[in-house]
Amino acid sequence: MSSVFQQAVATRYHIYNSLFLNLPFDKIYHTGTLLPFLQQYAKEGFQKGFDPVRIVSRFFRDFNLKTSGDYQFDLLFRFIQYVERQVVLFDSIEDAAFDRLNNPTGSGTLASLFTRASDQNKMEKLREKMESFSVRVVLTAHPTQFYPGTVLGIINDLEQAIRKDDLTEINLLLQQLGKTPVFNREKPTPYDEAVSLCWYLENVFYDVVPEITGRVIAAFNETTQTWKNFDLLRIGFWPGGDRDGNPYVTHDVTLRVAARLKETVLKCYYRDLRQLRRRLTFRDVYSMITEAERNVYETLYYPGKGYKTATELIERLQFIRKLLIQEHNGLFVDLLDRFIIKVKMFGFFLAGMDIRQNSREHLLVWDELFKSQGINGFLHKTDDEKTRLLLNASFHTEDAPVNHALVQETLATFRAIGQIQEQNGEEACHRYIISNCSSVADVIAVFQLARLTFRKISSVPLDVVPLFESIDDLAHAGSIMDKLYQIPEYRKHLAVRQHRQTIMLGFSDGTKDGGYLRANWSIFRAKEELTRISRKHGIRVIFFDGRGGPPARGGGNTHDFYASLGKSIENHEVQITIQGQTISSNFGKPANCRYNLEQLLSAGVEGDVFSGEAYQLTDSDKKLLDTLAEEAYRAYLKLKNHRKFTAYLEKVTPLKFFAETNIASRPVKRNASAGLRLEDLRAIPFVGSWALMKQNIPGFYGVGTALKKLRGQGKSAQLKRLYRQSLFFRTLLSNSMMSLAKTYYPATQYLSRDREFGTFWKKMYGEYKISCSELLDVTGLKMLMEDKPLNRESVELREQIMLPLILIQQYALQQLRRGTGKNYADHYRKLVLRSMFGIINASRNSA
Repeated sequence: MSSVFQQAVATRYHIYNSLFLNLPFDKIYHTGTLLPFLQQYAKEGFQKGFDPVRIVSRFFRDFNLKTSGDYQFDLLFRFIQYVERQVVLFDSIEDAAFDRLNNPTGSGTLASLFTRASDQNKMEKLREKMESFSVRVVLTAHPTQFYPGTVLGIINDLEQAIRKDDLTEINLLLQQLGKTPVFNREKPTPYDEAVSLCWYLENVFYDVVPEITGRVIAAFNETTQTWKNFDLLRIGFWPGGDRDGNPYVTHDVTLRVAARLKETVLKCYYRDLRQLRRRLTFRDVYSMITEAERNVYETLYYPGKGYKTATELIERLQFIRKLLIQEHNGLFVDLLDRFIIKVKMFGFFLAGMDIRQNSREHLLVWDELFKSQGINGFLHKTDDEKTRLLLNASFHTEDAPVNHALVQETLATFRAIGQIQEQNGEEACHRYIISNCSSVADVIAVFQLARLTFRKISSVPLDVVPLFESIDDLAHAGSIMDKLYQIPEYRKHLAVRQHRQTIMLGFSDGTKDGGYLRANWSIFRAKEELTRISRKHGIRVIFFDGRGGPPARGGGNTHDFYASLGKSIENHEVQITIQGQTISSNFGKPANCRYNLEQLLSAGVEGDVFSGEAYQLTDSDKKLLDTLAEEAYRAYLKLKNHRKFTAYLEKVTPLKFFAETNIASRPVKRNASAGLRLEDLRAIPFVGSWALMKQNIPGFYGVGTALKKLRGQGKSAQLKRLYRQSLFFRTLLSNSMMSLAKTYYPATQYLSRDREFGTFWKKMYGEYKISCSELLDVTGLKMLMEDKPLNRESVELREQIMLPLILIQQYALQQLRRGTGKNYADHYRKLVLRSMFGIINASRNSA
């Protein structure tokens, strides 16, 4: 273990962990004393191939513990509660050590970027890039965050206490933690999810985003008056707007969330203005800043009074700034500038809400609308026929003659967009994302609804964003957009939108559909083709990546992917979804939020500024990766099409328990029909189920077989050369190695003897061994993640902490499958659920 991680995290964890034993709670000493022995029994038992029931039974027998079912369940639940709090402690310690583990001025930070540009006389080139570049991180409500707000608050306070080594405060907070539930007892509503994420907007992003922008402005010797690009960093927001598969998100919810976002940012402004008033006490200035404060207060609490737009506030602040410079020697103008940056960046919206809905829903809406006009069979027409019908459709959305819930709700949603723009500004809600997009008609269906909704104004104030997800849709994305760009009505719309087209690409569903390598390489190829097509039509294409936390859903070392893209892929912006645990772990504190935003910003601009330094994939390289991805795809499809694949997910993994977790408002499936269909299954429970089993199939399956196949074809030297030269390929393999490092097949080795699933388990385990071996051969590493020691050590210690939870969950799953102890079936189900919370939280990016 490296000395840095040992001193900053591991040693501190073991010291503070001992405090749990002395907390004044019933039976906690007994639980904490026995837990390390259970951990040791799990480790030794799994290594010997024992099944979980045998390990747990042996533990109770060897320690002469009571054999009654109630006592055993009580102790197992207490173990879970204890480990849950150990995980919170570890998270807090690691967060407190962030600056020691990650160099705040090292590679990928703004300090490093500016130094590099200055040394190479490229500051002017960097300025030109940053004047038009943008990073947009979009917070989603996807269910991978199990901590309620109360626990997040404790983590925040605990981190601060650990930074100061305040033992008394740490002890008090651990007592509070011991009494605080670490999961939600009720399923949150979409509005609850939005309120939860507003905490991060208010307490982290609101200060960090403008602070980074201010440093960029200063680096180029600009001022808030001369700098033009206040879109350099933007925050997007899906809670309350993402209705894909979530029937609980309605237009009323969307309006409520938009109002909450405006309320949040106005409260922040009011607080800042009160602080400014304490400093700007000069003649004329004081009365003006007081007036601004009063107007913001009235805007917040008295609709119709105060400022109607953020522009009015900005104009007043700029006039105050002018007075400060002309009459008061510019005293405290730096404080005012910080506030001006905030208002220019956040307006009256704070974060831009995206609306998202499945393409199938829009077509169903149009089918009903056409039926009301005597036109039948819309759904069965060709794509061209649908497109022509849609473009010729004309009616007033307020008077749609259809008494159909989906139609009325969809039309109300489009009207809500207009209301939000009127109240909060256009930037508050100006994007409509079409998931499962597979045709031109899918895009035009939304475009035409928008045209009819906004028919009273000259143009549609909405960006229509197709989302391509499946392997087939990614392959056809270029041809779809080529046809779309040639439609005069749509081309006129793009001209009004500055000839910009945003296209979203989904890593999660792509991985579920085609496996890790195929999905990542298909998206790379799709971006190349979409760039070529867009350039041909004179369109500035913006790519929006739908990434999850783990590598299996497009996560991992994300910034390296953006730094590795070549000239064949348009690079005007970095747009990316951030969700669940990734929000709290990578952006939940000012230090890590600042660091990760800087990493994304630097990765996005350095390719153009320092062109010629990064390795560009050659045609030969791309052909090699084409072959590699295709071989991996074949291997993955063989597993996915295996007759036991779906049955294994349903009967062996904790998949069905995701529906019982109170972590999110939306269902685990898009379709409420009985039975499991992979196409309807959400990527999060799909990936999460494999992660909970410590098998991580979507993050590596097919990689080993593909590498082995190419090695057999004499291409080993090519692969090793490509790994050394290409950051893209290194990142691709590195993230897969992270998935492999988080697997633990000994925990499920007992399934190799299972009559129904033994052969299937061996198939998965075989690919795991091949992938480990082949990846180490190509990379030249001696162990997985050897080149990322701090990350590896964090993973290892986290895996060690959660091992008792893995044992308990597998024990409960095994007992449920066996059907033994039917009187305790509910207890076993609760054990599965409770251990899920701890395992996912401990993994931080497993779902």
